Amino acid sequence: MTELNQKLLDHFLNPRNVGVIENPDGFGRVLNPVNQYLTDIYIRVKEGCIDDIKFKTFGCVVTIATASALTTGVKGKSLSKIVDSKSSLKILLELIQKELGSVPEENWHCPPTAIQALLIAFSDYYQKMQDDQRVKQIKNMLKEVQCFFEKGLKEK
Repeated sequence: MTELNQKLLDHFLNPRNVGVIENPDGFGRVLNPVNQYLTDIYIRVKEGCIDDIKFKTFGCVVTIATASALTTGVKGKSLSKIVDSKSSLKILLELIQKELGSVPEENWHCPPTAIQALLIAFSDYYQKMQDDQRVKQIKNMLKEVQCFFEKGLKEK
């Protein structure tokens, strides 16, 4: 295994935003098909921004660190700015990279779990708000995430 960097280890050893939000505004759950690790993300939205976010995961060092980093990176951010951006996946990946640094190649299958759980939580929120246009946008984003990581895994 590649030596893990200190930022990644810090998010694993001291994960941020762990827990459950009772009656969340949005909830997402993803089972990683590669390793069967499960990640749940809960969001509370206030005035269009992520006011609170929590996660629970059953996973490896990188899965836990990625969920911690992603939830830290999006907390306080505007949902619409993330969802409406033409480069949403890039924004989310950059937030993870800023918090973690690099992810070892052999663990490249871990970040999509947190990203997909977050997007599903966004979709759940927008479904409750009856915003079908944004729900459709998020479904397209989920496909983009899947394709991006499948392509990356095939190239390795």
